Amino acid sequence: MHTRFDTLDGWLAHCERLHPRNIDMGLERVRAVAQRLGLHFSCPVITVAGTNGKGSTCAMLEAVALQAGYRTGVYTSPHLVHFEERCRIHGEIVPAGDLLPHFEAVERARTAGDEVSLTYFEFTTLAILHLMSQSRLDVAILEVGLGGRLDATNVVDADCAVITSIDIDHTEFLGPDRESIGREKAGIMRTGRPVIVGDPMAPQSVIDHAREIGADLWRFGHDFNYSGDKQQWAWAGRGRRYAGLAYPALRGANQLVNASGALAALEALRERLPINAQAVRAGLALVELPGRFQIVPGQPTLVLDVAHNPHSVAALTANLDAMGFFPTTHAVFGAMADKDLAPMLARIGPVIDRWYFTSLPTPRAETAAVLQQKWNAVQMAAGGRRPVTTSLHASPEQALAAAVAAADPADRIVVFGSFYTVGGVLQHGTPRLEAKHLASPQAPAA
Repeated sequence: MHTRFDTLDGWLAHCERLHPRNIDMGLERVRAVAQRLGLHFSCPVITVAGTNGKGSTCAMLEAVALQAGYRTGVYTSPHLVHFEERCRIHGEIVPAGDLLPHFEAVERARTAGDEVSLTYFEFTTLAILHLMSQSRLDVAILEVGLGGRLDATNVVDADCAVITSIDIDHTEFLGPDRESIGREKAGIMRTGRPVIVGDPMAPQSVIDHAREIGADLWRFGHDFNYSGDKQQWAWAGRGRRYAGLAYPALRGANQLVNASGALAALEALRERLPINAQAVRAGLALVELPGRFQIVPGQPTLVLDVAHNPHSVAALTANLDAMGFFPTTHAVFGAMADKDLAPMLARIGPVIDRWYFTSLPTPRAETAAVLQQKWNAVQMAAGGRRPVTTSLHASPEQALAAAVAAADPADRIVVFGSFYTVGGVLQHGTPRLEAKHLASPQAPAA
């Protein structure tokens, strides 16, 4: 007799108890349960791996495909506020109740015969893949959780693989440098099928693996490219061009690289998934993704960004620089203990005047006090020339409230770091209305 739960929270708690480790690299267990489930997709599948830009790329693929009239399914992780955000069908977040039978199907398959132990990520991934496989989709878009080769999403043979930017992150699982990390990401490629490599400086390991297995390699700068000025941009790929495009609705320095990779993937699948120029224009103009250089209207200016490694923090810093002058920039920051914090703090430090370090509700997180110590060490190494104030907070919500209380209307508040940091702020709304008696800001869609 297998276990049953009547709520999504019940199932998620069950998933957390099943396996002794959060992350257990390897596909044998996931593949065994997927085979018992008979997991199969009858539509094209696009799998997206990379250190940064995965979520944005998935959102752009989805937005353009929706505008072309296709029924889309998207799986992304982690979520900002609610678990259900991880799955969208035809542009809509799947209701919790719709997920329950698929969690039950995974549990039934997992316990049929020899019981298979699955991590939280593996179990929940299989449940969402099972739902997507039965949702009569025209295209399925899967964001890789960690790495690629051994990630649970890789039990599905993608019709097109996309590899976005590659940088140093999760070194304990993926290796110490870009070449070894690239090798792990390259594991989502399939022989004879297109792989879109969007990183302009792709590790040689990625190129080599594509050639070794005979994948159809599309390289940024070789097989596709973009150009642009301040008003508009253009994309060119194998035998196709789009000119006079408006900039993507997602803000930020790297979004043209992400958009270029997304368009290359759609071009590579054109025989099965034809897309017209109007769908490209409308999709890129309408794409939304909370927590990616998201500017919430109101005063003081509020910027939300899930930048949590040196590469993404460098992009966030460039984007903040491009915003213009603010008298004071306040930063709410919380991060996981395994992150390379010193280069992140050193990079963004020059644009921050006041820090509000926060602890997070997970044992993997660094404490606010340790974040402050690491900042102090970075300051000392830089000569500590600029006076910067710091404070410690128990939660992102409390840290933001303190920043709001201290900020003038003309200031800027940046909330960045872990998904828990940005999610913690989104979960409780933004307290600027009460604190400043200003016009109510639009609450961002969580």
